[in-house]
Amino acid sequence: MNIRTISVSGIVAALYIAVTFLVQPIAFGVLQLRLSEMFNHLIVFNKKYFFGIVIGVFLANLIFSPMKILDITFGVAHTAISLGIFILLSKYVKNIWARMVINSIVFSIMIFIISWELNIAFGTPFFKTWGILILGEIAVMLITMPIMFAIHKNVHFDKVIK
Repeated sequence: MNIRTISVSGIVAALYIAVTFLVQPIAFGVLQLRLSEMFNHLIVFNKKYFFGIVIGVFLANLIFSPMKILDITFGVAHTAISLGIFILLSKYVKNIWARMVINSIVFSIMIFIISWELNIAFGTPFFKTWGILILGEIAVMLITMPIMFAIHKNVHFDKVIK
């Protein structure tokens, strides 16, 4: 990894942490509207954003989560697995909007990992919790698509990281 990639990854992680801090009251628990999940869309533009996103999730959960170890374990797993699945699927899709929709769907379906965590921690009903989490994740991911696209038009995410 070159210094630019490392630096951009650090900035992405810091942004993920900062936005999670701003929405802390609604970033954890059964109803999650973690606005920082918008940074998951960076993977649409370049797979090298993987590390910055994963490190951001790890540190945000380490710093802010009331269930530190569980949230670190399950949250990082959810993010890393979802990003990995998207990277595999994205080889076949070139349209940015289609890629963002696929990314949103992957993250929303894979949020069963967080439902499993909450089931273990609090005994919440798995399928009901998964349904609620899907609604929150898909809402954040879909609502932030135009925001990320608009920023991309000026910043060119595909060229920022090398």
